Amino acid sequence: MKKLLGFALAALAVGALCFSTVRVSADSRESGKKYQTFGVMFYNLENLFDTINNNGKYDKEFSPGGRNKWDGNKYKNKIAKLSYSISQMTSPTTPIGPAVIGVSEIENKSVLEDLVKAPAIKDWNLQIVHHDSPDRRGVDVGLLYNPKLFKKLSVTNHRLIIPGYENFLTRDQMCVVGLMGGSRIAIIVNHWPSRRGGEAQSSYLREAAANLSKHIADSLLNLDPNIGIVIMGDLNDDPSNKSCAETLGAKKNEKDVQPGGFFNPFWQKLDQGIGSYIYRGGWDLFDQIIVNYNLLPQGPSNLEFYKAEVLNKSFLLQQDGQYKGYPLRTFSGGAWMNGYSDHLPTEIFLRKEVK
Repeated sequence: MKKLLGFALAALAVGALCFSTVRVSADSRESGKKYQTFGVMFYNLENLFDTINNNGKYDKEFSPGGRNKWDGNKYKNKIAKLSYSISQMTSPTTPIGPAVIGVSEIENKSVLEDLVKAPAIKDWNLQIVHHDSPDRRGVDVGLLYNPKLFKKLSVTNHRLIIPGYENFLTRDQMCVVGLMGGSRIAIIVNHWPSRRGGEAQSSYLREAAANLSKHIADSLLNLDPNIGIVIMGDLNDDPSNKSCAETLGAKKNEKDVQPGGFFNPFWQKLDQGIGSYIYRGGWDLFDQIIVNYNLLPQGPSNLEFYKAEVLNKSFLLQQDGQYKGYPLRTFSGGAWMNGYSDHLPTEIFLRKEVK
């Protein structure tokens, strides 16, 4: 692993930064300062399978003869819905959308190729990073990025191995190192083990996943103490759970973060009743984006954390019925809802002062 990470950081020295001009905005709270802003988004795409059954029993429900009668029409509608959703994730300071978008619950690279070619986002020219994981359900994580805003330098993938449970198979963790605004940054994309069997009974799996993320981050920092690190994904835990708050050590408040540590801006969001996934009427915030000390205003990176959002736009929510206000998902109770995802996307904004 150290050898792979060494290669990843060695690659940071190569290549010139060739970003096109993007929106620079003044911050009214800090007179005279202007910033270039970058969106960093995560989105669980909820079972984005194609219609070909390549994984045997694990995806047969998403094939024409399966339980969901998953056919070309439904697949095309799913692609259209997700691409429209992503196209709406712009802001006054990020008018061409996020710089990077971490994704989970994707079957393969081809579904991402179909997604980025969809008319709603085709002009963004999003590039793809994908790796086949050993997950039993056949789903992976991936990263989409806008080459105008992010320059990919290297990719490493890291397997979660649980001592004593060698047959346990889940998603690999993907670490993409690149340049954003000329600054070095690593994006670690995750989809931690589920709560199947019960939250408490399965907690050790997510704690092991958190420990792997921390090990990747520590290795990156050992090689480059100034690198910015983002840990994102569907963590299947809330910010206050042991995996996030203790194993990873991500703090609720910026002032409590020490060099080498992490800040979780979504902890306060959940305290305010804002979530990204709903279960039995209660909101959870599993879809988190966590930043290291280096990306805080007091840290050494030229990029700094600005704010975080759960992108709970009204079109992503059911508008009526028993589940009014829930994420508008693809299937509900076996019925095709022609929706987006059972998770809401989340985003943080990083900014760089422009002199």
